[in-house]
Amino acid sequence: MTALAVRGVRVTVPASTANLGSGFDALGMALGVHDELEFAVVDGGLEVEVSGEGASAVPTDERHLVVRAFRAACELVGVEVPGLRLTCRNAIPHARGLGSSAAAIVAGVAAGFAFAGRESDTSALQLAAEFEGHADNAAAAMFGGVAIAWTQGDRFRAVRVEPHPGVTPVVLVPAEESSTRTTRGLLPSKVPHEDAAFAAGRSALAVHALSSDPSLLLDALDDRLHEPYREPAWPATTRLVRSLRAAGVAAAVSGAGPTVLALPPDGVLPPRVDTAGFQARRVAVDLGGVRVAPLG
Repeated sequence: MTALAVRGVRVTVPASTANLGSGFDALGMALGVHDELEFAVVDGGLEVEVSGEGASAVPTDERHLVVRAFRAACELVGVEVPGLRLTCRNAIPHARGLGSSAAAIVAGVAAGFAFAGRESDTSALQLAAEFEGHADNAAAAMFGGVAIAWTQGDRFRAVRVEPHPGVTPVVLVPAEESSTRTTRGLLPSKVPHEDAAFAAGRSALAVHALSSDPSLLLDALDDRLHEPYREPAWPATTRLVRSLRAAGVAAAVSGAGPTVLALPPDGVLPPRVDTAGFQARRVAVDLGGVRVAPLG
């Protein structure tokens, strides 16, 4: 076993938005909304305290997603923790398409690696993505900026792309929650070749627009691959995306929804767009990804 490098860490992990139009399971971007977690070694047992988003809904035992990811990371890097006190202060909305589960997983994995004196790397990403089943949100939360994710055999891969400073996200968050598992069930097993070609072009354009030329974001975030099929799950989200796009604002469903991601040129939404039922919040792009610091 590897000796403990630290006996406590504070982890700050960002929210993320994924798909970014047609980049289904391939494109992600870290957002400046953060969960803060503290991991402290104790003599034995498990103590979990949660405040903020999801506090009344998440388990506070070994089923907690952060704990599960932490345990898996500790096993991978070969450290043994006699007992754990976990404190979570959550700001990322749960079940809204803003990467709350990816943030929880990445936080647990990063902490486990830190207890072994290691930084998050490709093996940490592999572990986090195995929990998620895809790497777009996890890579964005881990490395910050814009992430391009793909699979190579059974390996999850990702590269970080520096976002253009003119990318100014606004998230519009409804009160309703959504289930990724449910909305994935609405997707067809096959799509027309024409739509696949459309998605390939738009996802490639999205990388360029996000990194080099935000003036192309309206075209880049258009989608036929998944958003039309998910409309029955959240019709209000679809209406808002269409209204924003009709007003000239690049917009897409954030992840599996129901949050809407808008990228207006100046970070300000047109007043004529009806956002009733959604809470609009301008956020920065998180450039650094997960951050780990020793407790003390």
